[in-house]
Amino acid sequence: MGVPGPVPSSAGKPHGPVMDREEVDRALARLGAEHEAIETSLLALQDHAGRRLLEGADLTGTTKRRWASTEQVISLLWTHFEVYTEALREARGLRAKRRWPGREELVELTELLRGPSVTIPGSATAAPVGPAASELPPTLTGPARLSEQLSLEELVERMNAWYAQALDVVVAADAIWSALPARIDLLSAELQRTRSLAHSVGVRPGEHPAGDDLERITAGLTALRAEVVSDPLAFWSPAASGSSAPGGGRPDTSRYDREARALEDVRREIEAVLAVRQDAERRLLHLRDLLSRADRTLTEARQARGEVLAKIAASEVPAVSGPPTALHEQLATAADYRRRAQWHRLSPLLDSLEERAEDELIRARESLTAVTAPLAVRAELRGRLDAYKAKVARHGMAEDPLLMERYDLARRMLWSAPCDLRAAEAAVLRFQQAAAEVLVPRQAGAPGAEDRRAEDEGGS
Repeated sequence: MGVPGPVPSSAGKPHGPVMDREEVDRALARLGAEHEAIETSLLALQDHAGRRLLEGADLTGTTKRRWASTEQVISLLWTHFEVYTEALREARGLRAKRRWPGREELVELTELLRGPSVTIPGSATAAPVGPAASELPPTLTGPARLSEQLSLEELVERMNAWYAQALDVVVAADAIWSALPARIDLLSAELQRTRSLAHSVGVRPGEHPAGDDLERITAGLTALRAEVVSDPLAFWSPAASGSSAPGGGRPDTSRYDREARALEDVRREIEAVLAVRQDAERRLLHLRDLLSRADRTLTEARQARGEVLAKIAASEVPAVSGPPTALHEQLATAADYRRRAQWHRLSPLLDSLEERAEDELIRARESLTAVTAPLAVRAELRGRLDAYKAKVARHGMAEDPLLMERYDLARRMLWSAPCDLRAAEAAVLRFQQAAAEVLVPRQAGAPGAEDRRAEDEGGS
């Protein structure tokens, strides 16, 4: 139950009704629990692994500035906590004097528990100077004062705000140090394995783009780790939701992620180079075989062209090109790339050579076919002539004078050198026509062989 009458403040204004004994006891219990919680939090902050790392690290940049301000905040926290402890001890001592305190005692307790009864010394209210001042809460960046009067509730609120700020810095730094350096070390180990594999397949800086990329990634990871260790807070992204919880946010891994993606790209490139190396000998052998077959085919075509020109009286026999010298030179270059382990140059060259070698073999075959076409025509005419002669013989007409004459003429043309294919083809056609007439059953009034001979002689 309250005691009537307000409690006057130091300025003469009331701070509210005088607290009764039960209210005083409840307030002391609450303040005692808050004191214990604050002490526990400050001790935990003192022993926090992140704080110990920050104290012992050679800091730079954002972390150096924020930690400088945070150290001042922590120092002020302990100073304020000592003031809070002394004020709570004084209030408890006053309450312990009497089991049933009188009005004067209740008025004094009310002033201690609710009024601005706590005096903060000037050393604890002076504003810091230097770069760290910009990182401090507004309550620390005002003008310096000799002292400051606060209530216990205001003192608790201030300590809670400062504690949250200090803990946010410590937790964020610890989160970065716990996450990024270990991940960078794992990526660096993967990088070393990739470098060893790259060296084994001839991927080296200055000789292969992937080798240059590995050098850049190595330098990038080294610099990234050094920056993370010395300035962890530069890699902290606050929570997008604006959360005020200590450590609200996440590590910024964008630079790490870029290096990891770059290393993965290099690893795939090296795997492709390894596949090229393993397949290079087979592909080179296949290319040599293709070009060898093309050379042999062209040689055969040139020989066939000489034979055709000697045996066939024809002016349309196509010329035969020489061997694919450029392809042979590029094949030698490919073999040199393989010896020098320049796989990044070998792979595209082999792709181009394989396509062109296939085309060269097709061209050589087409050239051989075009050159030997007259011989094929002569062979076909010879076969047709002999086939009709055999057919006529089966029908007992082999001794027919006209057929024998036309056969002998066609045969002399086909087996002479050079052979006039047009005239020979016309002679074979006349023999075919004569044979066809002989083999058709005689019709009434059909002219005999003598009559046909007379017609031929008259027509000639």
